[in-house]
Amino acid sequence: MANVSHPRGDISSHPDAPEMQARYARMLGGRDVAFVDGPVFLLGLYCAVSPWILHFTTSQPSLVAHNLIVGIAIGLLALGFTRAPERMYGLSWAMCAIGVWMIISPWIVGSSPDAGVIWNNVVIGALALILGMVCAGTAARSAPRRH
Repeated sequence: MANVSHPRGDISSHPDAPEMQARYARMLGGRDVAFVDGPVFLLGLYCAVSPWILHFTTSQPSLVAHNLIVGIAIGLLALGFTRAPERMYGLSWAMCAIGVWMIISPWIVGSSPDAGVIWNNVVIGALALILGMVCAGTAARSAPRRH
């Protein structure tokens, strides 16, 4: 029986080493915006709990459910960016769309929102738009060029 095991710690002689190194480099190449994943998750968390922080649960019940759902969606995108960046950074434009929607949602979903509710959603939307554009820009830069 042949000894096919390799000495511990040294995989340079492994037949799949070049392929594994290339895959590892490809995967880390898309992690240029790893610093954005945390803020995106925190933004989603804040969006989800903002109705209770700003106390508009009784005055804007439709915006309560809206912000909770959108906050969960942003948080799930952030977890996807962290877990499978090579697949998920294509959805960075969805973050931009969510940002634009959050900016206009107080007038569409809400009923006579006050200034605090408007500012809350506009700031969340602007941050989502900016973070989405950062993710999309980095994903576009790190994408393989086609000739």
